[in-house]
Amino acid sequence: MCGIIGIAGQPGSHVNKMLYDGLLVLQHRGQDAAGIVTCDDDHLHLRKSNGLVRDVFHERHMERLQGSMGIGHVRYPTAGTCSSAEAQPLYVNSPYGITIAHNGNLVNAKQQARQLYLDDLRHVNTTSDSEVLLNVIAHELQKLGKRQLKIEDELYLDVHQVFKAVREVHYRLSGGYSVVGMINGYGLFAFRDPFGIRPLVYGNSVSESGVTEWAVASESVALETLGFEDIKDVAPGECIFISVDGKMYIEQCHSSPKLQNCIFEYVYFSRPDSVIDGMSVHKARLNMGERLADKIMRLKPDHGIDVVMPIPDSGRYAAIQTAARLGVEFREGFVKNRYVGRTFIMPGQAQRKDSVRKKLNPLPDEFSGKTVLLVDDSIVRGNTSRKIVEMARQVGAKKVYFASSAPPLLHPNVYGIDMPARSEYIAHGQSIKEIEKEIGADFLVYQDLDDLIAACTISEDKAHDFDTSCFTGEYCTGDITEEYLQMLELQRNDAAKNGNDDGEPEEIDSMDIHNED
Repeated sequence: MCGIIGIAGQPGSHVNKMLYDGLLVLQHRGQDAAGIVTCDDDHLHLRKSNGLVRDVFHERHMERLQGSMGIGHVRYPTAGTCSSAEAQPLYVNSPYGITIAHNGNLVNAKQQARQLYLDDLRHVNTTSDSEVLLNVIAHELQKLGKRQLKIEDELYLDVHQVFKAVREVHYRLSGGYSVVGMINGYGLFAFRDPFGIRPLVYGNSVSESGVTEWAVASESVALETLGFEDIKDVAPGECIFISVDGKMYIEQCHSSPKLQNCIFEYVYFSRPDSVIDGMSVHKARLNMGERLADKIMRLKPDHGIDVVMPIPDSGRYAAIQTAARLGVEFREGFVKNRYVGRTFIMPGQAQRKDSVRKKLNPLPDEFSGKTVLLVDDSIVRGNTSRKIVEMARQVGAKKVYFASSAPPLLHPNVYGIDMPARSEYIAHGQSIKEIEKEIGADFLVYQDLDDLIAACTISEDKAHDFDTSCFTGEYCTGDITEEYLQMLELQRNDAAKNGNDDGEPEEIDSMDIHNED
């Protein structure tokens, strides 16, 4: 999972600070690496490295990131690698000079890399599917592009060439992808896969001088905090292009798009103050809590729960509504250390286990002598859940119940979320009762899939399908084979992650990329 942002400001302005601020808002989507590239006339200025946004960019870097247009990226790896060589944005010099930032995962990257080499005569230098995507875009643009880049000293690029190239990208690539990019000296583009699996929104802002500025990002909250308004979702298969003079063009680039966005965005990844495809993440999580409460009442009407507590932070809103629905007191029982990263996206079992106790500390007075219901967004490997139940008992809880806002996780997510190998899921081959015993809970309840879908649906007249493949094993692209899943198993298991060592991080420090016409 990654976060992307692109901004087309008014001519003569500098968007570096807005890009930095936007990436800070999107930091929850990736803690492995960060990067920004800006376009200043026909120069591209790039800074990227491993680390958090605040650590990658210092004043000297920001001063060099000049230009009125730019894109940014925060990354966590989707196949266990933390190589700094794959930090984004990525750049290719032909044609024109193109740079992109990508959120998602291509499931046919290996085949496309081979086709790029054999048929398109392009070399892919890393294992990154984003580099494959960049080269496919570049090749398709090169096939359509005009060799004469200037007409009477005026920059010229037919925007319909971009849309035609994106149509070919949709035809060639399979998987989940939201992309923002720049064509050097011409403009900014963004597009979304035909199923809209990964989120992407855009908005505008009118400057004091009356010039319209545009921005695109993974989540609406990033644009709202920067003052952009009229925020809309990029539709599945759709492409937008913003020229250097601020003109917006938009076109559907797929013959049969179908919205089937990732439901796990609502469960865990997205910020609660974001709106994805018209649905408030905050509202969806409240709905999850209501439906969890209803299920608890069906399964255990005499539940005897004294207090409902969230596992901070993504379990909080479901817990609030669960407590309200049950008529039980809601209390915060754990203090969270804000300076420990998200355990879900930490590589390696040992690192995750070590981080749980450092991340959460219980408040004994809230637990002592009580039957406590703990609400979390999901249960993945079960290590965090087991440790939290153990902590609750250590500080005096009489009974510990555990609830998950999501159904049991059983299958890999292949569209951009680095979920573990199937064998590492706690729900793999185990019943609810067996999982209950393994995490040490007195009672365990999972959300039903139908209830989760209903919780994330705006209304009956606006219902659509979701990508729920991590629960059902049904993949919307229709091309996921057992061979592919086994390959992911080898890449994603903890043994592979613990064996990954890239040494000292390589930095790309404000590299200037100059494209000659």
